[in-house]
Amino acid sequence: MKTISVNQHNQRVGKWGETCAAEYLQNQGFVIIDRNIRTPEGEIDLIAQKEDMVVFVEVKTRTNERAGYPEEAVTEEKLEHMTNSAEWFMQEHSGLGENWRIDVIAIIGKIGLDAPIIEWFQDAV
Repeated sequence: MKTISVNQHNQRVGKWGETCAAEYLQNQGFVIIDRNIRTPEGEIDLIAQKEDMVVFVEVKTRTNERAGYPEEAVTEEKLEHMTNSAEWFMQEHSGLGENWRIDVIAIIGKIGLDAPIIEWFQDAV
């Protein structure tokens, strides 16, 4: 039986959560512009757009609530980095317009089991 490290497990859960969040946003009418973008200020998990609104999304995923709810892991420092990253991205991609916001999507679930619980926190900053 192959074992994986905690880090590998967390990465796998995180990627799965990002995929769930992207599908969720697409079902809400958003187009996913990009994923896992690195900027001088940090990383953006998802960038989505619907009409003239660009949404920068931080995705937090947990397999259960024992370590706390996923959204509790989004710190003020992380939101500050997200804001700086979003501003940088919008300057680099001025054709996208001027309307943007930062959202958090929190996911609780296990890969391959029932549908995850998804909570969407709009305008997190």
